Amino acid sequence: MKIEISADKRTLQGKGASRRLRGSGKVPAIIYGGDQAAQPIEMNHKDLFYNLKMEAFHASILSLNVAGKKEQVLLRDIQMHPFKQQVLHVDFQRVDQNKKIHMKVPLHFINAEISPGVKTSGGIVSHILTEVDISCLPADLPEFISVDLAELTAGHTLHLNDLVLPKGVEVVALTKGDNLPVATIAIPRSVLAEEASEEAGAEKK
Repeated sequence: MKIEISADKRTLQGKGASRRLRGSGKVPAIIYGGDQAAQPIEMNHKDLFYNLKMEAFHASILSLNVAGKKEQVLLRDIQMHPFKQQVLHVDFQRVDQNKKIHMKVPLHFINAEISPGVKTSGGIVSHILTEVDISCLPADLPEFISVDLAELTAGHTLHLNDLVLPKGVEVVALTKGDNLPVATIAIPRSVLAEEASEEAGAEKK
């Protein structure tokens, strides 16, 4: 998915200027990185708030149009108001196509309903991780990574090294030797109690 956003250059800076900007429905932001100086910008709050609701907006390379000039950027930081539905500030980082980037991408769990642990044993899937920190070149950045639960049985756990990764993508934790658990299937106590009572009834017969 290609996401395009637009912004204007921001000339006035400081707390007072930022406050006035927010009052007019704009959000102060900044673009940094690469071999260029940091560029203060301002964005439409309504459009930005809508985009922030999209999962892909947080894990994709964005095309940012600033006064007619397009740049490839990543969303790096969001500051939200403590209790209002208001974005206070956002940071974007420029992308160098020849340098690897580190990004957190979401995990999408599939085939839970056909896994033996759920279908046969009546287990419940527990998502231990919902996102994973990866390293790759910008061109190889996936929007998400699928976690196939089709073979997972009750009482067993899927780990990072069980994931099928897209080409050119590395999981940062694995490169450090941390094979973290991703998902497991546990049997609810109610099911275990029911099985135990059934077994006890069968023994009495």
